[in-house]
Amino acid sequence: MTVLKRDGRRERFDTQKLLGGLERAANKRPVSSEQLEELSESIAAAVRRAGPEVEASQIGDLAERGLAALDPVSGILFASVYRNLADLDEMAETVERYKEDTLPGADQLPLDTESDPSGTESSIGLSPLGTSRRVAHTRRGHARQP
Repeated sequence: MTVLKRDGRRERFDTQKLLGGLERAANKRPVSSEQLEELSESIAAAVRRAGPEVEASQIGDLAERGLAALDPVSGILFASVYRNLADLDEMAETVERYKEDTLPGADQLPLDTESDPSGTESSIGLSPLGTSRRVAHTRRGHARQP
């Protein structure tokens, strides 16, 4: 399996590299290693179904959507690097997109990016297997901005 990079280079698909990126985005977030491994496996399976070559952007989109389904903050952390968000306005747009878009669960990771025709509710907060997972959200001691 070959990955076509943005700059035109081709690389062998590396599931460990994918998992490493997912782990960095979810560092210190309420996402388990098992969930990240399941997400990585789901993405790898979708990539294999796509054929012998896949664009890196498709893998990045799958990773971002999968992380956002597990933990929206992890998805935003991933997006900030993957999409090279330049400022708070771009970050705010990403947050709004997460709030408005229906994100597919990891078991619905097609490489085509068409919207969900079923009109089901957002799967944010669902595990990769589609089962509900409650996470306690607590604010940490954030400093007020002037």
